[in-house]
Amino acid sequence: MNVIVPPARSAIGNAGGLVEQYRAMRLELPGEPTARDLAADWLERHELPSRRVEAWRYTDIRRVWETPFETAGATPERAKARLGALLSTHGLADDAAALPRLVFVDGVLSRALSRMPDGIDVRPFAGVDAAEPLRHPMVALNTMLATDGMVVRVPAGLDAGRLLLVSLCEGIGGRAVASHLRHRLVLEAGASLALLEIGEGSGCYLSDGVLDAEVGASAHLRHVRLQRDSGEAFSFSMVQATVAERGAYDGFNLALGAVLARHEVHATLSGPHAAVHVNGAQLLADAQVADLTSVIAHDAPNCVSRQTVKNVLTGRARGVFQGKIVVARVAQKTDGYQMNQALLLSETAEIDAKPELEIYADDVKCSHGSTAGALDEEQLFYMRSRGVPVAEARAILVRAFLDDALQLVDDEMMRGVLDEAVAAWWRGRAA
Repeated sequence: MNVIVPPARSAIGNAGGLVEQYRAMRLELPGEPTARDLAADWLERHELPSRRVEAWRYTDIRRVWETPFETAGATPERAKARLGALLSTHGLADDAAALPRLVFVDGVLSRALSRMPDGIDVRPFAGVDAAEPLRHPMVALNTMLATDGMVVRVPAGLDAGRLLLVSLCEGIGGRAVASHLRHRLVLEAGASLALLEIGEGSGCYLSDGVLDAEVGASAHLRHVRLQRDSGEAFSFSMVQATVAERGAYDGFNLALGAVLARHEVHATLSGPHAAVHVNGAQLLADAQVADLTSVIAHDAPNCVSRQTVKNVLTGRARGVFQGKIVVARVAQKTDGYQMNQALLLSETAEIDAKPELEIYADDVKCSHGSTAGALDEEQLFYMRSRGVPVAEARAILVRAFLDDALQLVDDEMMRGVLDEAVAAWWRGRAA
């Protein structure tokens, strides 16, 4: 059994302990050791994220480095039962036979639980290109430790329909499990794919995933992610997307679980008339912390980016939004927009928002904004005066607040999964 030991408390912020463990474990895949070694070298020269780093000033992840994680897999019986419950919970059980799915259990592909899609090329993870530059500490950590994932390639002009990507993690017997998945999606010119990603689990674990997406000319990738990890879990996810001419990446992240979560999207519009949508919602309670961070780079003219993020926070929960639009000098006629809104249902809830624009072109249309507030007491009074119970009235207003964001998911089935997840979250708060 491999144990991933964090740095000593006195060395928090330095990756030395993790790198030493990596070198001792000799995790290099046959024929592909270079990228892992380069990532280890990079981590030795850089600090792991801490609040001293501007991009992480609102999100303290020291608890992650102070937790020892094991690479231990759940039993097949428990994994099968959990997948069945997941499909049933999200209304996917009736479509289970028809909907292709890739299921990973504690960071390892379960072929017994997966249903491989037809018509597209699906291959096992085979390491990261050593020439890929390293700029982000969590990506470097994933590059060093990732041992499984899938490479999915959709041929030119093909509508590949929907694909379900499931990650199940389970801390067993007080042990904390680590999962480092690395996926790559390639959509060739004119191709399309709707990817529904769901993360769930129980107990304490670390889910650290990276998705590299290459969207070809006139291709369209819809990516809906539902994060319902255990309330004891740490969840980190990174999407690195490059979108070619007239292509589109349409992403939505719904964060409900984990005691500490961060979802990042780094998207580059590399060809004219490309589009990127980075939308989402964070529904948090108790002492949860969730961070949605995005960097959208307009590197070509006549491109569009849109970002709408809604936060519903109660208890001592804290939401973080950091959205940055970078417009290169060549990217004339850019149209960029971002809006973050928070609904605070308790006096102890908190939202930290940092929208940014960095513009080097002179013919652009870019805007951003952020708002925060409580439920409208006049609307509550109006509904209660007409016989609507207070809990139902609050639920109606919360759902109306979220509706602008959820309606941006144009796939009806995937939007239905999100709707039910939101309803279940609210039922849990109102009970």
